[in-house]
Amino acid sequence: MKILYYDCFSGISGDMNLGAMLDLGVNEDYLRRELKKLPIHKEYLLEIKRDERKGITGTKVTIHLSHQHDDHHHVDGHSHTSPLGEDHHHEHHHRNLHHIENMVKDSDLSPSVKSLSLKMFMEIAKAEAKIHGKSIEDVHFHEVGAVDSILDIVGAALCYDALEVDKVIFSPITVGGGFVDCAHGRFPVPAPATTEILMGIPIVSGDIQKEMTTPTGAAIAKVLGDEFSPNKDFTITKVAYGIGHRDNAIPNVLRVFLGESLEVPREKAKIIECNIDDMNPELYQYIMDKLLDKGAMDVYLTPITMKKSRPAMKLSVLCNPNLIESLTTLLFQETTTLGIRSYDVDKVMMERRIVKLETSYGPVRVKLAVHQGKVVKWKPEYEDCKIIAKNYEIPIHQVYNLVQQLYATQLQD
Repeated sequence: MKILYYDCFSGISGDMNLGAMLDLGVNEDYLRRELKKLPIHKEYLLEIKRDERKGITGTKVTIHLSHQHDDHHHVDGHSHTSPLGEDHHHEHHHRNLHHIENMVKDSDLSPSVKSLSLKMFMEIAKAEAKIHGKSIEDVHFHEVGAVDSILDIVGAALCYDALEVDKVIFSPITVGGGFVDCAHGRFPVPAPATTEILMGIPIVSGDIQKEMTTPTGAAIAKVLGDEFSPNKDFTITKVAYGIGHRDNAIPNVLRVFLGESLEVPREKAKIIECNIDDMNPELYQYIMDKLLDKGAMDVYLTPITMKKSRPAMKLSVLCNPNLIESLTTLLFQETTTLGIRSYDVDKVMMERRIVKLETSYGPVRVKLAVHQGKVVKWKPEYEDCKIIAKNYEIPIHQVYNLVQQLYATQLQD
């Protein structure tokens, strides 16, 4: 199992994450080329260079905006922050979530990168909407709509996609202390949006009385993190550092590890279930999608027969134990059920890997299932096959068969 571990002893921000990913081996040309697929490539200059903090050398990423405003003032090496608390030089765009969603969806980025990016944008958008007491549609996202935040988030999704890891683990996240200057006054650290995003995630204050984790960094952790633990139960294969823009007593760097583990993946989970015999069947898809958006690992329906021979559905939700309360509330709000049961389960999973296979139609990702170090089954990525089938107007099963044959030939070679 290929593991990506974030050691957030000095917090995490969007630019530090990009630096760490490039230092880990993500190709710089690939990152620049993919980011140019967004319609903002004339609004910034991406500077990537080697730098050091307290003797630790790594990669530093700086985003220079094409039209900097002169009215920004700086606090501890950061630009003036909004209630979100960001660490970049922001251009005051008024892009809202709808604009950003269209920008990402209309681009030529891969489906997986689009999906991950939009999840991160949504985390920040929900936090800011809650802070301002408005709906998401009514909030103009000055920070999430800024060019540098867009690059940080889409860049994070691109780097994750390129690394092709099986699991991402974050240490407890250092948020810092003291106060941060925001557009509406001074707020204690962590800033309001960072606090909202990190709900349910272990945090520590640390020794530095400054803002160490930004909302963008928090959103990256919230969306990419499969587990949050200080334990490093893997063999380290590579270490890298993303250099921050401050010079603190503790090195302002984000340390990341690539590791390998041969253990069969196991984790604790919960099953939430309810029996429903009086709900409009048209509503199930909406509810299932909403449960998955809220973090459920799996949602499924089972036809059952209840008392008096009434046909019904058993709605089952597999989830992390810390989501029990929020998903239970959602089921009570969205379904007709009057009662819900839950129980503990142990998940034992085959190791999953993703490889890219070159075909005559272009690259296709292949999902591998690995047991005790051996590939025992594989399957083409549906989204990639769907795009090829649509673009070339051929049956999707033809694409599947081609990929299966090509990969089988590779194994024989």
